[in-house]
Amino acid sequence: MEWFDKRTASVLVTVLIFIAIGAFIYGAGRILIVFLLAILFAYLLEPLVSRFTRWSRISRGSREIAIAEVYVILCGALAILLILIGPHIAEEGRRLLEALPGFFQRISSGRIVREIGSKRGWSYNTQIRLQQFLAAHSAAILAWVDSLGVWAAGFARSLIWMALIPILAIFFLKDGRAFVERLVEAVGRYQQKRFLVGITVDLNEMLAHYIRMQLVLAALSLAAYMSVLSLLRVPYSLALGAIAGVLEFIPIVGPLLGAILILGVGFLANYHHLLIVALFLGGWRLLQDYFTSPRLMGGKLELHPLVVIFAVLVGAEIGGIIGVYLSIPAAAALHIVWRRWQRVYATGPKIKAA
Repeated sequence: MEWFDKRTASVLVTVLIFIAIGAFIYGAGRILIVFLLAILFAYLLEPLVSRFTRWSRISRGSREIAIAEVYVILCGALAILLILIGPHIAEEGRRLLEALPGFFQRISSGRIVREIGSKRGWSYNTQIRLQQFLAAHSAAILAWVDSLGVWAAGFARSLIWMALIPILAIFFLKDGRAFVERLVEAVGRYQQKRFLVGITVDLNEMLAHYIRMQLVLAALSLAAYMSVLSLLRVPYSLALGAIAGVLEFIPIVGPLLGAILILGVGFLANYHHLLIVALFLGGWRLLQDYFTSPRLMGGKLELHPLVVIFAVLVGAEIGGIIGVYLSIPAAAALHIVWRRWQRVYATGPKIKAA
């Protein structure tokens, strides 16, 4: 009697392959994330490159020149934007970073309660209770601040890897279509080829639309935060608006972190119109989530809100902030694969009625 038949051997080989793939993903997770972000960046620039290839007098018919032309224009636009508002944001950001240690020290010692409570009319007993609570939890507050500093240092180190994204995106813009065509040609069976072609078409449409609309939503939030916070004279308004606008690019978690940052800094800086700021943030969130986003996205993702929340939580557990950002397109990609599999493989022969 044979210990292993062909079916058992096939199952074991499949399991080993999946284990090897999982180990590779775990070991090379940072590199894979950089490549995924480069692919998404390439999707963002693809419409511009295609238009320049067709219509530009300089790069007409040459995709390589069109890519160079798009990069030069983007770098020029970014340079102009940094010259116009960059120094103001940098100055406010520097002052905010200098003020943060003092804020945390006053919180851990409980001194912030007396400073704010006396100006806002809190009762003496309330001030004493809050001060005692903060003093009792000062170790936990300082530990949280230290962990935040470690996270910030790790994020700063990851920025070096982020610099590779526009460089890698050049190769995806130049040869991405050729890669896909070769992959499709390598598949021999007609049904498998049909399945793969359908997936690539749906993924191209979904990812291109998703990235562009996320950028539009983030740009709208950036403009709204910076202008409204400046009009309301919120301390460090430009820096806070810029950070919150960039965080808007991260689904669900980003807007929440941005709102907490704005309200938290405003409270610590003893800003007197926090209620108005909170009403603005709540109203803007409703406008974005129930009016702007549905009309821009147009139901392209076809994901239930519960699936989105689950995907975001799993992405945060696996990859942190970047995992949160990649979670929704990953969930939408799995939905596309499942839907295409049902169309190609799960649809049995139709039985004609007598």
